Amino acid sequence: MKISKQARRSAKQLFKSCLRDGQLDDQNVRRAVQALLESKPRGYLAVLTHFRRLIKLEVQRRTALVETVVELKPAQAQRIRNSLEKLYGPGLRFVFTQRPELIGGVRVQVGSDVYDGTVRARLDVLKAAFASHE
Repeated sequence: MKISKQARRSAKQLFKSCLRDGQLDDQNVRRAVQALLESKPRGYLAVLTHFRRLIKLEVQRRTALVETVVELKPAQAQRIRNSLEKLYGPGLRFVFTQRPELIGGVRVQVGSDVYDGTVRARLDVLKAAFASHE
């Protein structure tokens, strides 16, 4: 579905109204969606579609996915939290997962930013280098 400029503008205004101190407020989001669904203005489905996309992007931007081979010790996890909060500001939500296929190291994704210090990533680079010389 193609979303009109007016719908995008309305969704962006709705999104901005849901921010409190620069952070997305769940209660404001619920109220905004409820009000939009009750009033059903012209093009409200397009507004909701774009609003949902903006919310999804904001949640991804404020979520740090930290992947390691083994579970991190509390001190290690705290160092990673501190470093990422310095870089991205307070209010990040952290998700720590274990992925044995990484072989070693840490992979961190915050929004579209990816920091990959895993052995698997290094091996993939070497594999690509050897493949290009064949």
